[in-house]
Amino acid sequence: MIVENVRISQQGRDQLIKLKRITGIQNWNILCRWALCSSLAEKSVPPQIKIATDSPIEIAWKTFTGDGMEEVYDALIKQRCKNDELELKKEPLAEQFKLHLHRGLSYLSSSSSIANTEDLFKVT
Repeated sequence: MIVENVRISQQGRDQLIKLKRITGIQNWNILCRWALCSSLAEKSVPPQIKIATDSPIEIAWKTFTGDGMEEVYDALIKQRCKNDELELKKEPLAEQFKLHLHRGLSYLSSSSSIANTEDLFKVT
């Protein structure tokens, strides 16, 4: 498991609230999965910025990944780190996960082409 609990920044929380309102998707873990995958689909490496996970949002890894999908998300992060020639150790993996998740939240929440759930499918 990459992390035991997924922690979200205050900015990420605000972005999730916006995405919930726009898409009608009520579960933060589902929106976070979309965000992670949208960032992983980008060819560029996310910028190495300090992300303070200062919001009260905390999602257990098993809840984040969904029932029985823990190994799939572990493999996605590990493969992306391998592709980006990054270390496959716990700390760098966790940091890349956090960077990709927050970059994806930023992408989705700032997209002017998302007005509903169907638009979310088109963007990602």
